[in-house]
Amino acid sequence: MDTQTAIEHIARYLARSRRVLFITGAGISADSGLPTYRGVGGLYNDEATEDGLPIETALSGAVFSVRPDITWKYLAQIAHNCRGAQPNPAHRAIAGLEQKIPGTFVFTQNVDGLHRKAGSTNLIEIHGNLQTLICPQCNFMETVDDLSGRDLPPRCPKCGGVLRPNVVLFGEALPEAAMARFIDTLEEGLDMVFTIGTSAVFPYISEPIVWAAQAGIPTVEINPVHTRLTPHVEYHLPLGAAEAMTVIMARLDRG
Repeated sequence: MDTQTAIEHIARYLARSRRVLFITGAGISADSGLPTYRGVGGLYNDEATEDGLPIETALSGAVFSVRPDITWKYLAQIAHNCRGAQPNPAHRAIAGLEQKIPGTFVFTQNVDGLHRKAGSTNLIEIHGNLQTLICPQCNFMETVDDLSGRDLPPRCPKCGGVLRPNVVLFGEALPEAAMARFIDTLEEGLDMVFTIGTSAVFPYISEPIVWAAQAGIPTVEINPVHTRLTPHVEYHLPLGAAEAMTVIMARLDRG
């Protein structure tokens, strides 16, 4: 099936849908100027960081517990790349769809906060976000938009402990409350499932999409490249997120 025909089918399904799930990864923010961590234009395409560690190790809970300065060094680089970024047409299209279909849900791996900034409210940020800092020792919490000018690692003003962003580092467990909300969303039923800009490496990303496809729920993958999910979904759109969502919404609005 050619891309234009697939878009026609997707828009028709959307017009009849009442509960739609979007599962998003780093690729949806590419049009906001944010690089993915790896892949084309990635921040960390080399074998190791300048500290001699793979980026997944540098950004792990194990390293943070003994060398928070290393973890914070790369968290600050990611935060710097996120600073000033604005939602792109894909984020805004999904938020706009929520106005048409209140049962529009977003489950994102991203920590950039752009879905929230775009206006999505049925949102699960499964990996947290970089804008909230917490103290593991005394539960102090603050919201920051910019880390420039602060000592790294930042210290808690109440107890002097090392602050951390409210994100899931590699090797750490996913937040139970967020996963429970996600499971509830799946169990309450869906009419369509989209996956946008994710390679779906983690089972908690890939398994719901495969389950939906096997259950006969229309599934859509928006990604310029093929992934491990491509053979399972009903529709694969080899487009960037902003372009794909713009044309889908335009077709939906035409009726």
